[in-house]
Amino acid sequence: MSKADLSRLPAVEKTLQALEEVDLPRPIILSLVRQSIKELRNNPEKIPDFNDYINTLRTELNSLSRTRIAAVINGTGVLIHTNMGRSPLPDSAAERLCSIATNYNNLELDLNTGERGNRAAYLEKCLALVSGSESATSVNNCASALVIILRHFVRGNKRRVIISRSQLVEIGGGFRIPDILLASGAVLHEIGTTNKTTVKDYENAISDETALILKVHQSNFYMGGFIENAETEELAQLAKKKGIPFCEDLGSGAVVNTDEFGPVDHEPTPSEILAKGVDLICYSGDKLLGGPQAGIIAGRSKLVKGIKKEPFFRALRCDKLILSMLEEVTESYLRGITEIPILDMLSSTTDELNSRAEAIIKDLKELPLSACTGKGESRIGGGTMPKSTIPSVTIDLKPEKFSTSKLAKNLRCNTNPVMGYTADGLFKIDLRTVFPRQDENLLEAIKEAVS
Repeated sequence: MSKADLSRLPAVEKTLQALEEVDLPRPIILSLVRQSIKELRNNPEKIPDFNDYINTLRTELNSLSRTRIAAVINGTGVLIHTNMGRSPLPDSAAERLCSIATNYNNLELDLNTGERGNRAAYLEKCLALVSGSESATSVNNCASALVIILRHFVRGNKRRVIISRSQLVEIGGGFRIPDILLASGAVLHEIGTTNKTTVKDYENAISDETALILKVHQSNFYMGGFIENAETEELAQLAKKKGIPFCEDLGSGAVVNTDEFGPVDHEPTPSEILAKGVDLICYSGDKLLGGPQAGIIAGRSKLVKGIKKEPFFRALRCDKLILSMLEEVTESYLRGITEIPILDMLSSTTDELNSRAEAIIKDLKELPLSACTGKGESRIGGGTMPKSTIPSVTIDLKPEKFSTSKLAKNLRCNTNPVMGYTADGLFKIDLRTVFPRQDENLLEAIKEAVS
């Protein structure tokens, strides 16, 4: 590189001074600046004007800043949105979280004796009650719950896990149930066909090598037509007769009757399934339960106790923050207080949503865009009740000066990020998944996006 080229390279300190307004830690900005200057050294013919260079860096840093976890206004109409953190927590759980996070606590301290205490003892009592089980515990998600269950039963020559081919599903992010199960060391014994698996298929598959009969929630899809699946009661009777454990992965974790909260299907509850004779169940904490990410294991006391003794259990256990939030959420159910955000969204009427939509639209009249109410169809999401849709109300926007896709980007990159969806040339915001307390922020975000 010639001296002329070197003189054209931007100086680090001068560059940092020009980026002072970027709200990121200095080491992050410095790292990006140094990397960019290194690239310019390798391509001296592409050294830009300094102002253009700063603008490029500012854009990259702002883009990086938006990868930080931040609050988002969810206008998609999907209640349990995996990309947006699944279920939002109740205010009481958030308050409890703050208290526990900023102080010492009695995580493994018995305040009655002053000695070492049992971790999560109170929560496990609450979980057992809401699950309708003899005993219960928690791990960091439902996939790990399934893995630890299998690791407990798969040992010695008993390594085969019987499962229907119709239940070897793929869940979000490309994770497949067969891969998760094989990670436990199990040998899958697939039975039946895609559309038809009978009790006789299960009975014929049982051998001295069978460790477990497993039934898995058909997540993200449903089947119709010429189908048949063995009923839970029948499998429970077969498992008991053969002396083989029977586990069911419920996935969604609805501990109340979902059809009482909205026009949706009834989702089987843990207590219903356990009452049919299942030995163990597992379900998610951050779906219909409305809590933090966790996997709940519930069922017979002897089996739950054995799982907790597994050495691998320590690697999967929840921390103080998750445990405290789960306590708060399960206590709410036990007190008969179902002020769970997901359930509130599910039970909101279209009249309520329409009133909110009209109030927001009224304040948009002076802006260069068309705004009106529309009809929407909300979904539960999270692989739960894929057939169920809920009538909803949308705010339909069409800007006058630029495209709908540009409006979507402006809203997404806003100080208060807004996610919606595009349909029929309109940008639609479904108010069922927007908290009423967010209406003012939503209004300001729209105004900023079109200004």
